[in-house]
Amino acid sequence: MKQVVCSKIGNLRDPDPCKRGRVSTIEVPEPELIDEESVKIQVAYCAICGSDPNTINGAFGTTVPIGLGHEVSGVIVELGKKATKKGLKVGDRVAGNFVRPCGTCYYCRNGQEQFCEHAFGNEFNPPGMSEYIVWHESQVFKLPSGMDLKRGCLLEPVSVVVRMADKTQMKVGDRVAISGGGPIGLLGLQMMKLYGATSLTLIEPIAQRRELGVKFGADYTIDPLQQDVQQKASQITNGLGFDVIIDVSGAPSAAKVLPQIAAYGGCIIYGAMYPKNYEMPVNLFNVFYHKELTVTGMYLSPFAFPRAVQLMERMQLDDFVTNVFDIEDASGAFESHISGKHPKTLICCSRNLTE
Repeated sequence: MKQVVCSKIGNLRDPDPCKRGRVSTIEVPEPELIDEESVKIQVAYCAICGSDPNTINGAFGTTVPIGLGHEVSGVIVELGKKATKKGLKVGDRVAGNFVRPCGTCYYCRNGQEQFCEHAFGNEFNPPGMSEYIVWHESQVFKLPSGMDLKRGCLLEPVSVVVRMADKTQMKVGDRVAISGGGPIGLLGLQMMKLYGATSLTLIEPIAQRRELGVKFGADYTIDPLQQDVQQKASQITNGLGFDVIIDVSGAPSAAKVLPQIAAYGGCIIYGAMYPKNYEMPVNLFNVFYHKELTVTGMYLSPFAFPRAVQLMERMQLDDFVTNVFDIEDASGAFESHISGKHPKTLICCSRNLTE
């Protein structure tokens, strides 16, 4: 079967071809059921996540080839004899959680599955940009009846913004800003709107993404390249600042200003991946003593998937699934992704499921 891999580590944006990362489509053996509780899925679509280019840039290791992708949707083609607890059946359209927590380590038993000591590197974490994958039954969720496979591959990113909403502990009417108008930022904006956010503001330099932000419910937008973010935020919030700020920009220049536009007692979530060597200067007096800010991050989406399934049909997802490439042109898909011209890029892994 076909599978997309990182075949060379390097910066995808580097003008020097010798230093540039490379994406390839290779042939690998088709997987078989691992045990009696496993589920074999023919993958229809796998969306490119921001972490995939980071993988190619060497953020998670340098031994190649490295399998890519985890935002998948597909159809069940085979079930283990004991994969019966969730009512799944052959032919079901599904998506799910690419991580399988072990359920037995200290963190799993402490309600912190995101820190599971055994979740990564096991046989139930196969690359999603493949024609077939095998997951444990616990990882698989049936899509809502009205959800097609294109939109269905967004279940994992929707679970991320459900988790973000959990971490904010926001109240209805809180003033909310989203820094970064990529896929997670635009989905997060929608989720905050559902939560009852006010003065909902998208901070994003790309005009097309700001326009999508307005379409998805933003009350205001700020162009950080053309406007003074602190001044504009003060105008929007009548000098009070934002109660909740979610950063998904991944840009150090954007991260620094956020404590300055937060309200007293506010919450900031840094939800993007930053360079490992980046250290943001923080004025402890202003941020923690004087303003009593809660500053946190997030890793994975524990316990979020069932609720994400329930919310999928309330989300505006069509604009995220228009840019689609065949698995044979995975390299072109990544070039399109890093261009920033589309809110999301999908790879069609099994053409017979999507025609």
